[in-house]
Amino acid sequence: MAATRTSARSSAAKSAPNAAGSNIAEFTKDQELEAYRMMLLIRRFEEKSGQMYGMGLIGGFCHLYIGQEAVVVGVQMASIEGDAVITGYRDHGHMLACGMEPKGVMAELTGRRGGLSKGKGGSMHMFSKEKHFYGGHGIVGAQVSLGTGLAFANQYRGNGNVSFTYFGDGASNQGQVYESFNMAQLWKLPVVFIIENNRYAMGTSVHRASAQMDFSKRGLSFNIPGEQVDGMDVRAVKRAADHAVKWCRDGNGPYILEMQTYRYRGHSMSDPAKYRTKEEVQKMRDEFDPIEQVRSRILKANMASEDDLKKIDATVRSVVAEAAEFATHDPEPDPSELWTDVLR
Repeated sequence: MAATRTSARSSAAKSAPNAAGSNIAEFTKDQELEAYRMMLLIRRFEEKSGQMYGMGLIGGFCHLYIGQEAVVVGVQMASIEGDAVITGYRDHGHMLACGMEPKGVMAELTGRRGGLSKGKGGSMHMFSKEKHFYGGHGIVGAQVSLGTGLAFANQYRGNGNVSFTYFGDGASNQGQVYESFNMAQLWKLPVVFIIENNRYAMGTSVHRASAQMDFSKRGLSFNIPGEQVDGMDVRAVKRAADHAVKWCRDGNGPYILEMQTYRYRGHSMSDPAKYRTKEEVQKMRDEFDPIEQVRSRILKANMASEDDLKKIDATVRSVVAEAAEFATHDPEPDPSELWTDVLR
């Protein structure tokens, strides 16, 4: 069974849309380097988060984004100021890609006063009105209805912005997702539904849980177009996001992007991930890692040297270390904070 899962996942990745040149964006040197830096920041931040969780400095649930970095980085490269972003509980990478300060994100993870939700939201519930990031949501699929509402607000205001609404393959089977699809298409709302298909829900393979495994087709009964994208290649993500965004900004209604990606860690920090083999995970790391793909292209095209990339890594590590230091020494919220930001 494990071998079958490995073969199926590898075949899916190899047949993803990055095979044809027309299905990838051509990056400039600056774009390659920025994509590399941002994906590396997310990777190093998540690695540090995992370490701090193991040390007992982060409590509650903690879902890491390691392996999926190309998805949010590529999509954000297609966004403009004012576009809304909303996602589920695997959200640290989305926050960083939106430009939220690593110190504030890490301090929220450790429940400190300087956290982006004042230490009261934790890993799954962070927000930034300034960066148009509307969470982090712990209820599976709940953010899809909210993301559709954000698109309605943008349409009502006539500001030309879209809503990037992220959810996973597991959430794709929730009823409110289809209610949102219907409303979005009925009212032609500017929302890009981004399904991060990392092949496993909490511990169940998509092959065991979904009758239709081509998630890009989930909107067909509502006449919502969609496409499958190689979510391990940031160029393919950028190209697909550009197309979807234009579709929405032109007033055509919603669009679905199924990002075929893969998480290297368990569903959460408490998940030993025994439902897949170590060989399967290692194969994905060796052959499809999103950061290594960019690194290889940069070196092959002589856009930067090994030393240049080492300096980027060193800078990123320094930023993450500084965030961790802040998050472990910042004061905890005052007890009076229990009564603030509460609707009564």
